[in-house]
Formats: sequence, structure tokens, C-alpha cells
Amino acid sequence: MSMGKMTTALFKSLGILTKPIRETHTSDGQSTQTTLLSALQRNLSELHEHLSAGGEPEEARQLLEDVRREITWVYNDTVDVTWSFVKELLLLLLCLARHLTLLLDAFQQDPAVPTPGTPEAAPPLPPDVLSVVQQKTLASVLQFVVTLGLCPYLAPGVGVPLGLRSAFGVAVEGAVRNDVAPAGERRLLITTNVLLEVSTLSSLATPVFTRHLGDIMAALCQLAYRPHRPEGDGTKNNKGLTVEERKSCREALHNLLGKVYQPIVIKELLVLQGGPKQASSGSRGGSAGGKALTQAPAWLRRLCGQLLSDRLMQPYGVQAVVRAILEGPGVGGDSDWKKCDAVAKILAACPQQSLSAESYYSQVCPQVLELLHFKDKLTAQQFQRVATRTALTMVQDRPEFAHRFLLGPLFAPLHCCADEKGNYQSQDAVEEWELTRCIEDVYKICVVGNSPSEVLMKALRDVIATLFSLFCFTKHNVSHLRTPCQEILIWCLSHSERSEALSLLKRLCGLMGDVGGVRHGFQFLPGSEGGARLSVIESISDEDDALYEKVSGEQWKVHCLVQLLGEMKDGDLPGEFFLLLLENLTAVAAEKEEGFEQEIDTSSMTLLELEQHLLERASGHGQRLALLQTLAIMCEGSHTLLLSKPTQVVGFIVSMLQRACVGLEECGADSPVESQTLSMGMGLVATLLSGADELNSDDFSSMAALLPPLEQISQKHPEAVIQELASDLRATIATHGAYRSESVPRAASQHRPAQTAGHSSNTHPTKTSSSKPHTNPTSIKNPTVPGQLTSTHSHNSKDSPSISVSRVHTPPMSHPKCATVPAEASKVSTHTTEPKSEHTVKQTAVRISDGSVPPSEVFSECLLEACDPDVPTRAVALRSLTRFCKDGDKAALQNKDKLLMLFLENLEHEDSFVYLSAIQGLAVLAESFPEQILQRLLGEYHTGASEGSPQRECSLETRLKVGEVLMRASRAMGDLAPHYGRPLIGVFLSGTRDEDSSVRASSLSNLGELCQRLDFSLGPLAQELSTCLTALIKTDREAEVRRAAVNVITLVLRGLSDKTTQVLGDVLLELYRALKWVVRSDPDEVAKLHAQLALEELDDVMRRFIFPQQKLVKKIVVLP
Repeated sequence: MSMGKMTTALFKSLGILTKPIRETHTSDGQSTQTTLLSALQRNLSELHEHLSAGGEPEEARQLLEDVRREITWVYNDTVDVTWSFVKELLLLLLCLARHLTLLLDAFQQDPAVPTPGTPEAAPPLPPDVLSVVQQKTLASVLQFVVTLGLCPYLAPGVGVPLGLRSAFGVAVEGAVRNDVAPAGERRLLITTNVLLEVSTLSSLATPVFTRHLGDIMAALCQLAYRPHRPEGDGTKNNKGLTVEERKSCREALHNLLGKVYQPIVIKELLVLQGGPKQASSGSRGGSAGGKALTQAPAWLRRLCGQLLSDRLMQPYGVQAVVRAILEGPGVGGDSDWKKCDAVAKILAACPQQSLSAESYYSQVCPQVLELLHFKDKLTAQQFQRVATRTALTMVQDRPEFAHRFLLGPLFAPLHCCADEKGNYQSQDAVEEWELTRCIEDVYKICVVGNSPSEVLMKALRDVIATLFSLFCFTKHNVSHLRTPCQEILIWCLSHSERSEALSLLKRLCGLMGDVGGVRHGFQFLPGSEGGARLSVIESISDEDDALYEKVSGEQWKVHCLVQLLGEMKDGDLPGEFFLLLLENLTAVAAEKEEGFEQEIDTSSMTLLELEQHLLERASGHGQRLALLQTLAIMCEGSHTLLLSKPTQVVGFIVSMLQRACVGLEECGADSPVESQTLSMGMGLVATLLSGADELNSDDFSSMAALLPPLEQISQKHPEAVIQELASDLRATIATHGAYRSESVPRAASQHRPAQTAGHSSNTHPTKTSSSKPHTNPTSIKNPTVPGQLTSTHSHNSKDSPSISVSRVHTPPMSHPKCATVPAEASKVSTHTTEPKSEHTVKQTAVRISDGSVPPSEVFSECLLEACDPDVPTRAVALRSLTRFCKDGDKAALQNKDKLLMLFLENLEHEDSFVYLSAIQGLAVLAESFPEQILQRLLGEYHTGASEGSPQRECSLETRLKVGEVLMRASRAMGDLAPHYGRPLIGVFLSGTRDEDSSVRASSLSNLGELCQRLDFSLGPLAQELSTCLTALIKTDREAEVRRAAVNVITLVLRGLSDKTTQVLGDVLLELYRALKWVVRSDPDEVAKLHAQLALEELDDVMRRFIFPQQKLVKKIVVLP
């Protein structure tokens, strides 16, 4: 008999035991439990008859007898039908496992490899490979074994009870008899050992562990660790396990936990650990009646906690825990983030079972940092979230361990760059991959995590000099580290205390000595992957060249610092740092005066003292030069960010007056520089006070700092006119404007630059007095340098214009309805609501075109006719109003809000002639007033509700019409698309997630029209755009949406042309794969055609990039 037939015979016997009895039905007086027992008894009888009748081959019967002789528990007779049934199943499983093991050993020792007929013929399968029918039979057998021979004997609270899995489980619990031999613990041990023995064969282990791992783990935990309580069961048959048996169960449990995929093990341990009350919906296999799970016993909770801690502290244990909780089907969205935060709290807290907190954090912290380095996009985001939250929680709760085991390794490469004691044998002290990984990890924890704490800020400030030096290096080269370095520096400065941030800025610009950051003899060099590496610097023999390199390097760092401050547009730090530099400049002038008065006698000094004195003096001169250089670069490079608040303006004037006072005491009034500074400062004060009627108490409180220097000037200045002006200014400030002499506005008018010529001499203040803006004259807008201030005119001052402010309160616009007749139109004529004839429409058009009627009257008449119910009349009026807007008519521009409301109302008209005219009018309005009109149109398109009537919801058709307006406006933007296109992109991307496919397609069409005009401004949005388009191409069910997504790629490639590789370099491969996927897999032929066109565009771009056109042009560069 062949071995294959023997395997078939064993499976036939298993099939007899597990086959359903279809003719057996539950009668009215027969319970499900009785039906189950009778079915099991019938299958057992049929199996015995099959074996007695010689249905099995001789080899199979011999194997059965051999296995029976080896095991002892087979001969223990019992009156429990369920256990008898389980014994036969276990016996056949053992026979099958041993038979397949013998076949596999023979196959591995002498594989009978037949000669393949063709080279492509597959190799022979191992003999333990089961067919599909055999796998189904084996799955049924295992289910019967676990259900009848394992789960009924688990203690309450251990595992998931059968009654909570299905209604069949309730019948099983009632059918099993625990009052007869063998004891429940003995039955559980026998079943578990057989399943473990069967699982030694790989082909049988897969169905065992994939379906029943949790039950086997629960059985081993109970057998190995359950406390023995003989008082609970004193029957003769229920004897406990021996010490050797419990020990073998412990070893089996630990071996099982070590060889199974760890995330699955952790999931099952969490299920076993349970909780005080777990809903039955969380159990496996369903619920029978909505009952709650029994609380796990204390010994099991402690055991699972210990085993989970062991899993966690193993190599890659943190990753296993994270995968166990986050992997698998989930609802996504906010719940994923909540799960990430929950895992972070678990990892950050030291478990009670750990030997010591130090050993726990020393093993876990490096694994937490490794979670930041995943490249798989599907898991990287969640893993990085967990790692970031874990690190921040550790820093907050356990700072002493976080500093040693987390922040230390995190910042180690940056510390190595500045470590002067390091002894490195290789040329590169810090490799490129180390710096890149360090910067990326710091960016994720600090900037993305965005949870500053004192420990984290202190650790970051310790390496801020090295980080700044690396940032300055990236500004010299093209490096992907530039943006993260910049973001980290800005985050550190913006989240530090103001005094600490100012101190850091002074340190970085060299005002507190050498910036440092990089050890002597080393420098950053470009890496092969676009990063940076720290390498040995080539020594410069020439002292002049070395000095030049040092000075130019320091100057470049100041330039980089000013550019960094330029990115902090919304903060007050640049202005405060500028004022601090001015205060230091005043202090330098005072020190210089004291230095002239106190001359140090060097004749009595020793050589060491003299050298120290000269070094300190040289260092002081160097810091003064650095201060002047920083001030000059700030005034030149970031003047638009300085003095953005009234208090900073006052501080600037205070520093000017104080510096003038210092110069006044030193040089008197002879110095032209100090005289100009004094004149400028007092002129600024007079200009501020010239609008004292509109200054509030807070403004005067901030100006109180001007009183001491003004008093000093009024007492010490040699000129009586200056003294009088200073005294008057001081009195005006002290009395909050109650007292004001004539010298104050006169000085203000003399200080203003001669810019009044820009106003016409025929300007009449009475014409603009009714529309006076609400301004505060205490702020100075965008000073170019400390001596040049930009002022704007206000018509509300009789004597002179005041300094402009940024706080301008604009009243909200009112949007009239179409049904409301405009005031201008009502003054001209009245019309009936009867429809007009064609002759009347033509006559109106002629009167508008030939100019026989005044423009204002024609415009008002068109406004009225635009509300006429007659379709031709209304359409002609709308097109006439559109032409008025396009020609820049004064009346049309003044009534742009009414025109906007009029066109929006007519969008909903059912006649195409009317709503197309409205679309054209809105497009012209958007071209003339892009900021106001586009904002309103975006609101209509995005939310579908009008500002004037928040209760009204725009229909789908109206939203699509607004989309057509936005597309026309995008085409008309031209070079202004990068400026006005940002809010449009956000709304269009949101529209791609709309429930209606027409809106999604419209949003994609508009997105393509806009993106092809953005050029380099598309770079920061490339990743988001690529992700959106790829997802729509592969997941959207509507063919028109997929076509539109592919068309967006075509338009973007066509618009960027030769700039494609520069703008879309990071996402070009992803877009190419998406297009290839459409060509190969998309069922829509039109989408395939669009994708083919996009691939042709990409092919043209890449050909021009790889094989550029040869130009016979020689470039000559003249060196400075």
C-alpha cells in the first residue's frame, strides 16, 4: 500500500467522526444537548464498525495499534460520551502526525525527484502538503478537539467561555460531564499535549496556531500556574497535576511564546489578561446572549502582566507591542490616534514586574528611537506617532531616565560634532547617515510632537550651536537637511523663554564670543546622499587666507541668522532682538566714554597680566564689531519685520534718545552723527504726539519710558530750542495729551519727508471726512533702516498726516438681494414687471453701446433690468454689467458688492443664457478684485452656503457653476497664480473628498487648471497633491473622477515642462507608477487614454532632461 493511500485512510476515519448527521432533527421534547450527544455516539459507533469491518488498510490499523500501546490515557474508560469522542480524535491526530513525519523524513533523506519533462516543470511537493478537502477536515477536527476537549475544562475567567462564543457552546457546556473520570485537569493536560505534539509538524501547526493559539495558551497558563486548591474539589477522581507535569507545561508555554509571531502572542495575552468588565462584543466568535466576560482571576492577570513585560523587554519587543495593538482592521481616523497615544502611555510607564526602572528604560528607549526610522508609508506614520508621544511622555514624567537613555542617544551625533576630546581615527568624524538620522529624529520629536518641556528645551539648547552651524552649511549647498534644521531652530527660539531666546540669538551671532558648534580642525562637507558629514578640514598655511575664511564664515552666520529671523514673521522676537542690539549699542557708547576717562596704567603689570588685558581688550573690540555688523545686516535684510508693534516703536525711539544722550555728554552738540540721531528721535516723538487725540491710555503708558531721556535733553542740551522742544514733548506725554504746545506739530511737520507732493492741491478734506478710517497713529509700518520711516496720509488730520498703523477696522460688507432695486437705479426710472419685447432689448443695447446716455444712468438702468423676469432683458443687462466691470467703469467698481450678489443670484437661473452671463460676470469680477471675490466664491463652492443667507444650501448645479467661475478665474490669473492660488488649492483638494462624483470631478478639473500655472510654488504641495491623485486613481469608483485625476497629472506636467524634475522630483516616481497602473489595470478606456497622454508628456520631459539641447554658448564669469 502506498503512503498516500494511508494518509487518505486516516482522513477518512477523521471524516467519519466529524461528519454531520443531517437526518437527525431535534424533536419537540428533545434538547440540543441530547441531539449533540446522540450525534457523537452515532459517529463513534460508525467509526468502530468501519474499523471492525476492515475498512482501514492493514498499515493504518497497525499504526493505530502501535499508538494505542504507547499512550496510557486511551485505555481509561469513561461514561462521558464527549470525552470518548475527543479521545478517538486525539488518537487519529497522533497517528496522522507521526505518519506524516515519517513520510517527510524519508522525503528529505532520499527525495525521489522525477525527471521534469520541461525546464518549467515545478518540483515535487513534500508529502505533508494537504489538499483543500483534507485541510477542511483537519480544521473541523481541531475545532471539535478544542471545543469538547479543552475549553470546557478551563477555569472561570481563563480564556473566553464557550457560552459567549455561540449558542452551540452552551450545549457543549451542558453535555460535558466533569463528575466522572478522568478529572478535568487531566483531560485538559492530555488535549493540550496532543495539540502541541501535532504542531511540531509545520503543515499541521499552521491550522492549530492560526485558529486556536489563544485557547492553547490559556490551557498552558492554567496547567502551569493556577494555584492548587484541593478544598474546592474533594472527589477521588479529581487529582491535581504532579510537579513534573506543571514544570513541563511552563516550559511548553515559554517555548510557544518564543516561536510564535510576537504581535499575535501579545494580542492573545491581552485577551487573557482581560479586565474588570469586558463586553461580549469584544470576544471572538460572537456572543450568545450579550453576557459580560468573567473577570480574569488575579493569578492570571499577574502572569499575563509578567509575560507582557518579558515580551516588551526583549529585542524588538516595543515594535511587537505597537504592532499588536495597532495592526489589524480598525475604524481609522481619531481612534487610531487615540490608540497611538494609549500605546505611548503604556511604553512610557515602567511596569511593576520590571526589576528596576533603570533596566527598563535602558532597554526600551533605544527601541523607541528605532520606531522613528521606518520607511514603510503604511506603518511609518503610526509608529512615528507612538515614538514621538512616548518620548515626550518619558521626558515629562521620568526626566532623569529620559535624559540618559533617550535624549543622550538622540543628540549624540550633534554632541560629537562639538566634542573637542573625541579621538577619531577615520577621516569622517560623524557619518552622513548619522547626521541625517539625528536631524530627522529631532525634527519628529520636537517640531512634529510640539510639546516643549524644560528638559527637552535644555537638551536642545546644548546643541543649538552645532545645529545652527549645520544650518549655515546647508544654506551654502543644496541639502535636504536645510528645511528640518530651520524648522527645529525656529521651534526652539519660539518656545524658549523670551530672555533665553534673546540670549541664544546673541550667542549665535557672535556677541558672546565664538559661536562654536564644530570642533577645531573639522568642518561640514556635502554627503553623497544630499546630506552632510563632519570631516577633517584642510589646514590653511597662509594666515591672511585663514583670517579671511574666519571673518567670512562669521559674516555668513550672521546673514543666516537674519534670514532665520525673517521666517518668524508672526512673532515679536525679531523686533525685540533688534531693540536689544540697540540697547547694547548704547551701552557700548557709554563704555567707550568711561574708557576715555579711566586709562589703565600698564607699566606696573606683569607680562601675563598685560597679555590678559590685551586679549580682553581685543575681545571687546571684536564683540563691538560683531554688534555693528549684526545691526547693519538686520537693517538691510529684514527691515520689514522690525518694529511691528507700537511698544517696539517706542523702544526704538527710547534707544535712539538714550544713545543721543550718551553722545551729548561725550561730544556735546558738535558731533553731526549724534545731532542727526537726536533730531530723528525727537522728530519721531513729535510725529507720534501730533495725533494725540487718537492715542489711548495704553499708548501713553508705553511712552512713559521716553520721559527720562527727554528730561536729560531738556536740561543738558546747549541749544535752547532743543531744550524747549524736549520739555514740551515731555509735558505732552506726562499729561496724556492734555497739554500740547505749538512746537510739537511744527516739529512733526519739519521731520516728515517731502512726500506731500503726492497729494493734489485740490484735495478737499470735507469730501473724505465721512469715510475716515479707524486708525491708531502709534505704530510705524515697515521701517527700512533705523533712520527711514514709511508714513501714510490720513485725511482726518487738519495739520499733517499721522503715522499709519496696521490696525484698520473695516465694516462688514452688505450684500443686497436681486429683488431689491438699487438706490441708483430707482432714481433713474421705473419699470414694470411685464416681459419686454425683442425690439426693446435691442434698443437698450444700442443706447448702451453708442454712448447717448450718461454712463452712470446706463449703469443704474442695467442694474434694474438685471432683475427683470424677462430672460433676454436680464441676460443683456448682465452682459452689459460685465462689460462695465471689464472696462473699469467707476460706478461698477464702487458697486462691486451689489454686482457680486446680483451675479450669484443669477447663477441659480434655469436658462443657460442667464447663468452663463452670470458666470462670465463673476469671472471678470474675480479678475478685477481677486482677494475679495475669490474668498466669497470659495465659500460658496466649499460649503455650499451663501454668506447672505446661511440657511440656504446651494444646489449641486450651482456649485458646479461656481466651479466653472473659479476655473476661468484660474486661467486669468497668469503670473499672479502663485499668490492667489494657495486658498484655491485647499478648497479644491477638499472638494476631491465630496460625496458627489460631479463635485469631485469639478474640483480636479479646477485643480489641474490652477496647478499648471503655479511653477515652483507647487513644490511644497507636491507630496499632498501626489497622495490625493494616487488615491483617487486607485480607489474611486467613478470613471469620470479617475479621468479627471489623470488629467490633472497631464496638465501639471504640461505646465511645468522642463521644471518638472525640480518641482516634482520627490513624487515623480509615485505619479509614474500611478499612470502605469491606470494603463494596465483601469477598466475605463478614456482613463487609459488620458494616462497614455500623461506618460507621453512625462517621456518628453525626461528626454529633454537627459538629452538637453546643445547650445554653442560660452559663459564668461567675471570674478569680483
